[in-house]
Amino acid sequence: MLRGPATVNIWADDMEAARKWYAELLGVEPYFERPGNGLPAAYYEFRIGDYQSELGIIDRRYAPPTAADSPGGAVIHWHVDDVQGTLDRLLSLGATPYMPLTEQGPGFVTASVVDPFGNVLGVMYNQHYLEILAR
Repeated sequence: MLRGPATVNIWADDMEAARKWYAELLGVEPYFERPGNGLPAAYYEFRIGDYQSELGIIDRRYAPPTAADSPGGAVIHWHVDDVQGTLDRLLSLGATPYMPLTEQGPGFVTASVVDPFGNVLGVMYNQHYLEILAR
């Protein structure tokens, strides 16, 4: 059965711009690059958060032919302690609003943006995440 996300992949046409943008947002450089060794990158991967979840950026040239080229589909929400503060920061870095800050119920607040590369990035304050983390 599904046990939890292992790697979340997003697409970018401009790999270097995406690497720089996400490094600025996350406060870390990618730990992995492919192909590397002086050749242009086709893949960057960051490890982030409490569980060192993987966020991979793939050159859009490698997307399946049926991959959407506009925002849509599933939204992965990353837990944050301050949704409004994170939303403000994302917008200041050039993201555009997708879904506004929304109270989903006690202990659950969501928002999402479209990054400068066309990917939906969700953020969420999630009480359940904090309960699991505390265990």
